[in-house]
Amino acid sequence: MSIRKRSRLGFVVVAAGINTALLLGCEGGCREKPSVKEAAPAGTAGHALGKAPPIPEAGPLANPRSLQQTGLPVELSQTVTPPDNPQTPEKIALGQKLFFDGRLSADGTVACATCHDPARAFTDGRPTSVGIRGLSGQRNAPTVLNALYNKTQFWDGRAKTLEDQAALPIFNPAEMGQPSLDAAIAKIADIEAYNQAFRNIFGRPVNGPDLARAIASYERTLVSFDSPFDHFIAGDKNAIDDAAKRGWELFNAKARCNKCHALTDKKRDVTNFFDNDFHNIGIGIIRHNVVALALQAEKLVDSGDPEAIDRAAIQTDMSALGRFLITKKEADSASFKTPNLRNVLVTGPYFHDGSQETLWDVMDHYNKGDGLKNPWLDEDIEPLALTERDIDDLVAFLASLTGPDYRERGVQELERQRDLSRTSRPQRDTKRAFGPKPPRPNPPQP
Repeated sequence: MSIRKRSRLGFVVVAAGINTALLLGCEGGCREKPSVKEAAPAGTAGHALGKAPPIPEAGPLANPRSLQQTGLPVELSQTVTPPDNPQTPEKIALGQKLFFDGRLSADGTVACATCHDPARAFTDGRPTSVGIRGLSGQRNAPTVLNALYNKTQFWDGRAKTLEDQAALPIFNPAEMGQPSLDAAIAKIADIEAYNQAFRNIFGRPVNGPDLARAIASYERTLVSFDSPFDHFIAGDKNAIDDAAKRGWELFNAKARCNKCHALTDKKRDVTNFFDNDFHNIGIGIIRHNVVALALQAEKLVDSGDPEAIDRAAIQTDMSALGRFLITKKEADSASFKTPNLRNVLVTGPYFHDGSQETLWDVMDHYNKGDGLKNPWLDEDIEPLALTERDIDDLVAFLASLTGPDYRERGVQELERQRDLSRTSRPQRDTKRAFGPKPPRPNPPQP
């Protein structure tokens, strides 16, 4: 079987077949240990680690955000609302209430906000999320802020819309744990206030599609711009310091961040900092035989069952396959979606598996061109020869993307990460970072 390798420079045909060490950038099947101390061991998805964390309070940070923010793309914002789910204040309010309601889960302990806490920029601060009965998943919870601009949802893009995304966690056994969406609907339908709200807004009783529409409508109000960087781009040259200015130049040149964190690598992106694409960057939560996992996954993908694929992505070792679970293209093995970088300082730990604790760790990972023995590694990954000042400047730029709602938290987090980086840099490898790019290995033969 032949496959096609995605690249900015075109496509090349490569042969199927892969071993673990090659795919994941390790010799002899080694594995990188997550740097985040509280990370759950690989393969523990579905095992109870305790009880679910408390559902966060809504609070002021949960409220819909103003569209009057410097840097906010007004025209784009007007085009991302689907015609069959127009925004109304009543629908948004209903969605917000549902977002914080634990009664959507099987035992009342987990809500959408459990993994998407407004105080943490709508993330949970954990390497991988914890659901009902303390069950641990395989993926890091991405922020909901600015998710309305995503062309696909989840790290592997298995949902196309916020409406599609909203329903799946409700009946995932490791998240909200309902046996079915209908079971959650039955529980909500027993609450008179919800019954009345659904009839007033949608003209019909409580049902699954309308529940997803309400939650998605609320999520579309969670926009976050107005950062120091936005004011810099708008003309205030003193809005960011010299280090952040140098970091912005590095971001678009020597550091090569714009290869993925821009709509094109020819034009600077000052809005969302992503390319709506998926990349294998040499990060993997599980070091297994990916060929065997891919063979298992083929039948699953062929079935086209979104519930089964969702369970596999969250609960099983197949999570390591990333985008492959959706496309069944081996070139997509271990590829994950490029995330939006806004508020990145306060949405760690980082990458799809939460394996990197600080932005310095992230920069070190890219600086050494990690995973170069991986034949499906993205072609834009290579040693960068970034100096320590370069890395500090890049972090300063990323910090400047923090919105005003998280300014104080950002100051504290930057200090914490900087202090940690002075004593712990598990990804740093100066020799590799300043060395030549090794020749790419030939794809393994079937």
